[in-house]
Amino acid sequence: MAERGGAWSYLEPEAQELVEAARTRAEQGSAGRVARARASVAFLVVAGVIAFAFIPSDRALSWALLVSFVVGYALASRVQYEVGAGVAVATELVLIPMLFLLPAPLVPVAVAVAITIAQGPDLIRRRISVDSFFASVGSAGFVFVPAALMLALGEPNASPRHWALLPLVLVAQFAGDLIWTSACEWLALGMSPRRIAEPMLTVFVVDALLAPGALTVAFAAQHAHVAALFPLSALLLLHRFARDRRAAITGSIELGHAYRGTALLLGDVIEADDLDTGRHSRAVAPLTIAVSTQLGLGPRDLRIAELVALLHDVGKIRIPNEIIHKPGPLSPDERAVVEMHTIDGEQMLGTVGGLLGEVGRLVRFCHERWDGTGYPDGLAGEEIPLISRIVYCCDALHAMTSDRPYREALTVAAALDELERCAGTQFDPEVVAAVVSVLAADAAADRRTTAAIDDLFR
Repeated sequence: MAERGGAWSYLEPEAQELVEAARTRAEQGSAGRVARARASVAFLVVAGVIAFAFIPSDRALSWALLVSFVVGYALASRVQYEVGAGVAVATELVLIPMLFLLPAPLVPVAVAVAITIAQGPDLIRRRISVDSFFASVGSAGFVFVPAALMLALGEPNASPRHWALLPLVLVAQFAGDLIWTSACEWLALGMSPRRIAEPMLTVFVVDALLAPGALTVAFAAQHAHVAALFPLSALLLLHRFARDRRAAITGSIELGHAYRGTALLLGDVIEADDLDTGRHSRAVAPLTIAVSTQLGLGPRDLRIAELVALLHDVGKIRIPNEIIHKPGPLSPDERAVVEMHTIDGEQMLGTVGGLLGEVGRLVRFCHERWDGTGYPDGLAGEEIPLISRIVYCCDALHAMTSDRPYREALTVAAALDELERCAGTQFDPEVVAAVVSVLAADAAADRRTTAAIDDLFR
């Protein structure tokens, strides 16, 4: 998720969206169906915990261990690493010893009580919303699966000879967590399981790395209950790391907003200097995003494609207005000045640096032709970056369907025909096909107005 060249300097758009949504829900809460769904899940978990606790168990209960584990789990649940729509927590250090040392029917009780203790103070201080509290309590539902597995295995004790059971316990835990979390997010938010699969994978990796150490703690606590307190020092260290990570993610989100804000600000500068150029860049951006999506670009590349589309003409600020607005053909010298604008754009954005420096590099190639006769470097075919090829094609389509001082706008149908005629020479044939596909439905209804593009992507 970090931009190349600096850890956590940039957060991918989809990850940023999930993190911001999760933070907003935690702080402000939700209303209507979402709140009702979370409350229902929490009450379902509480009812399940009570019913599960009455299942007979052959394992003796140590109240000292039970209290230690509840307190430890409560502390561990506050060590949260933000991952997409959820968090990775250090509770594995306590959960594994619970499963091997407590009566299995009481493990869900301990987890639910610990979460309530951990979240209660924040709820009282109004740092989290009521439905976020319910969501936290409801998240305890995953633990029924590994607890049920321990019952089915006859509640094996914490012993080195049971090392081989750890992978099985982890699989049960991961399956329960993935299924339960996916169901809760779908019920409350309508979120596709696919969207949380990747963040959940990170959660699973964290748990799997912590599990062997947690099982070692269980071995020690089997003979000396005080060993159950061993994870506390690790939790204090992890708490510091989690706090630093949250600060880094906050910085990444702010930087992501700053990049787009800078692009829009530069767009305003272009528009103030030349209204037509500014409006053109803003119109090209949504078409570029739609075509990039059609071609299967990932979230980070979609963000970059949007910025390139917004800024592909930023270098025209340096072109004199008499050339920009000249009603007739340009002289060779004037044409040379115009063709410098991609290089000027690259230099201007390179001065800003960071992600915009990368955007500037792609801006340089936004007038390279598929057959190698473009400018400024004469690149051909796949030598030209895909995003630059997409912006070039979308740029040309919008330019053809817009009035210019030296000609009237073409109809959308005529412009699409021209794109297809020039596919394989001026434009990448695959990009042209994607543009035609994106505009097909709208163009079928009305292929005679320039508004067909703007209305579709406004």
